[in-house]
Amino acid sequence: MATAVKIIEVALRDAHQSLLATRMTMDEMRPILPAMNEVGYYAVECWGGATFDACIRFLDEDPWERLRILRKEMPDTKLQMLFRGQNMLGYRPYADDVVRYFVQKSVANGIDILRIFDAMNDARNLQTAIDAAKQEKAHVQAAISYTLSPVHSNEYFAQYAKQLEEMGADSICIKDMAGLLTPKAAFDLVQKLKQTVKLPINLHSHYTSGLASMSLLKGIEAGADMIDTAISPLAMGTSHSSTESMVAALRNTEYDTGLDLKKIEPVRQYFAKLREKYLQNGQISPKMLGVDANTLLYQVPGGMLSNLLKQLKDANKEDKLDEVLQEIPRVRQEAGYPPLVTPTSQIVGTQAVLNVILGKRYQMVTKEFKAMIRGEYGKSPAPINPEFAEQILAGESRIECRFADTLSPELEQLKQQATCYTIQPEDVLIYAMFPQIAPKFFETRKQKQMGVDGDHVDYIQKSHPI
Repeated sequence: MATAVKIIEVALRDAHQSLLATRMTMDEMRPILPAMNEVGYYAVECWGGATFDACIRFLDEDPWERLRILRKEMPDTKLQMLFRGQNMLGYRPYADDVVRYFVQKSVANGIDILRIFDAMNDARNLQTAIDAAKQEKAHVQAAISYTLSPVHSNEYFAQYAKQLEEMGADSICIKDMAGLLTPKAAFDLVQKLKQTVKLPINLHSHYTSGLASMSLLKGIEAGADMIDTAISPLAMGTSHSSTESMVAALRNTEYDTGLDLKKIEPVRQYFAKLREKYLQNGQISPKMLGVDANTLLYQVPGGMLSNLLKQLKDANKEDKLDEVLQEIPRVRQEAGYPPLVTPTSQIVGTQAVLNVILGKRYQMVTKEFKAMIRGEYGKSPAPINPEFAEQILAGESRIECRFADTLSPELEQLKQQATCYTIQPEDVLIYAMFPQIAPKFFETRKQKQMGVDGDHVDYIQKSHPI
């Protein structure tokens, strides 16, 4: 029996991560938050993913303060974040005590739903985060990183979903980060998952290949309970299907979302002006806005494509993009067919760029690529050729266990290292994620606060005790 489809609005996280390199500021978001709170979305995805990194690296914003503002301005709406399992919001695996602390602080500062995924679909890398979220009474949406390869099948994904259900997930997300789902594939996969697990299914598909809206509709017909969409000025291209379009498409059907387009209109108007600003200042690349059916060949997610373009631009090798896109599938095959999603997308993409720019494959190997081949990011979906592994690892042995089991607790040590910077408990997590750039961020914040509000530090410490 069909039910109303729930809408997760992704404008404040995945949409601007896909189209604007995650550069939207809190000042740009804040004026529209009350109107978004009125719409009646099932949830608004607004934190996690690359937002944490962008806040401190480019925007000089405290990501925790951003979350508190979002919570205050949208009191009636569930707030959702994207959480990379054992990597959290950083780019390496962390010890379990840090993962638990991060989950605890995320929920304490306003997160209701944690969408937890692992780039390798290695369930071992989700267990600590799932357990911690359940302990904090948050909703766990465990995500399947969807990809195509000789080893990835609906049976594979269904077995993984069953594992996640048994681990405590409250819902399952099909995370199609590269827009690879065709309408039929979406229907078949959702149907398979509905037959296998008893949990609500969320469908997330980027518009990169031009298929997302059709895939969402077929997924809904197969029983998907929720879909991710983006307000139209931040939709399409490497982002998502338009919220208004999907609401209109489902109206007066058995899947009617119940959302009122008149309430969504002020949100659309606001982001339309913001889009114009970003088009004029060149932050939105025309390459990000169109349909690129090549993604069906190369499986490159939108965020990864923008990173590749930047790496090539910095090296004055923009003309090499096609060669890099052809190299990525080769590197991916040799690495055991990891799904291309953060951080594996950046790891595979950067290695492909080096292979092309240097003219000789694997002449230089990044430490992250080496770590991935060694098993630090989890078990690869397909076995890695031992000769290739030997070439990359140069004698180092591979890891067969869950890598986090080899890590000693590190939270107390991180607290000691960060003690000269911290004015709130959450600061240790900023330092943990990005120890190279965090000190500069902390210094800039200190200068701002000294100039603006001498009482602000005391306020934070009183408002957010450990």
